[in-house]
Amino acid sequence: MNPLTVRQIRTIFAGELIQGSDDFIIYHGAYRLKQVKKQHTMLFLNKNMTNWECLKPYFPIVIVTEKNVRKQEYVEQITIIKVQNTDEAFWKFVHYYRCLFQIPVITVTGTSGKTTTKEMIKHILSIDKNVIATKSTGNSRTANFQYLLSIDDDTEAAVFETAVGAPGDILRAGKYFRPTIGIITNIGVHHLNYCKSPEEYIQEKTNMAKIIDSTGVLIINSEDKNSQTTEFNDFEGRIIKVGKDSSCHYRAESIQYIPEGMRFTLVFQNKSQPIFVPGLGEHQIYNALAAIAAAHEIGIHPFVAAERLKSYKNFNRQLQVFHGLNGAMIIDDTWSMTSTSLEAALNVLMAIGEGMKKIAIIGGMTDLGPWEHIIHDQAGEMISQYEMDVLITIGERARRMADIVLKNGRTVEVHPFNNTILVYHLLRKITDENTIILVKGDMYLTPIIDLAKKLRE
Repeated sequence: MNPLTVRQIRTIFAGELIQGSDDFIIYHGAYRLKQVKKQHTMLFLNKNMTNWECLKPYFPIVIVTEKNVRKQEYVEQITIIKVQNTDEAFWKFVHYYRCLFQIPVITVTGTSGKTTTKEMIKHILSIDKNVIATKSTGNSRTANFQYLLSIDDDTEAAVFETAVGAPGDILRAGKYFRPTIGIITNIGVHHLNYCKSPEEYIQEKTNMAKIIDSTGVLIINSEDKNSQTTEFNDFEGRIIKVGKDSSCHYRAESIQYIPEGMRFTLVFQNKSQPIFVPGLGEHQIYNALAAIAAAHEIGIHPFVAAERLKSYKNFNRQLQVFHGLNGAMIIDDTWSMTSTSLEAALNVLMAIGEGMKKIAIIGGMTDLGPWEHIIHDQAGEMISQYEMDVLITIGERARRMADIVLKNGRTVEVHPFNNTILVYHLLRKITDENTIILVKGDMYLTPIIDLAKKLRE
């Protein structure tokens, strides 16, 4: 955060100094008590403070509040600014602080692929720029304020994930970040425990177009079905398409799977360049194309950006390939679990497992609310389209997928389990060096993560 004096802060929202000095300098900001971690923090407080002792380790501190606060005994340690409305003061400060910086800000959303795309962009830009970015998958709405304040005068670009946990998340993120470039990696279904329907979730994702101004850019995946059917007619900025279709601004041709990742030809403005991207799956190519397109908007030539991606490193447990049990090939994809990422993982299993005995171990999906049964049934229909030899599901949610596959009469050996205890014993009997095993689960499903680790060992 750029340091600001109390006098500067008060000017932003016409606050009244109740206690303290206008010359006091602020280095940090927070709008929740638990976000206060350091001294010289400005806390927007919209409730009565009853226990000042909890803040004592972080004195001196500045309190911005609409509540009536009597002068405290810690006169030299607590500065109090009185405002008419704490929330209004907070958003005026957010607007003021964001407008201090005329830098490219990229926001990435999508049901899957947003963390990878964000990390790819960061990797490309960080070689010669000072870049601020979302940490790992820390894309909670409560973190947006801290990410905004991480921008300072030394920042040359910023790239943030904008997840959808509930309706309004994208629009709120826009108030913080005011992005110049927006990316929608894909739109599946997730977090339906808060969104009332898949349609509401899809609409929330497409709100990305509403938080970019008329001079900005929206990058979309032309092969994503829900993005294809979405109208962006009200968006006044430029729309850039990435994918395999001839209409795409950044196009992938001659796609090949190789042991370390994906090889393809990048076509841009009638010129082509063979490139390599670490990580398996065509979805990885779409992530890379979006990252290359975003980097180009910031002044890095697409072929230069593509060259930089060669040294990109994926997160662990994202379609990582190992040799393990009985010499079998293990695909560990226990990073996340959505219908979109499940389809991508199954495509990888089919592509690199050609001619091998193919086994899929699949856990259930979470955060689906009342749509849980419907989405798992749809996932079962999707699984039924793939020619695998053995399907193993783990847990009651995933059992619905197994039931659909059995109902469809597929010639696949199906084993629904309640937990992972017996799975390893089964696999010891049915695997050999000509077997490939996909382990697909969520980062919160520890038993499946442990199973994948055991199979690798």
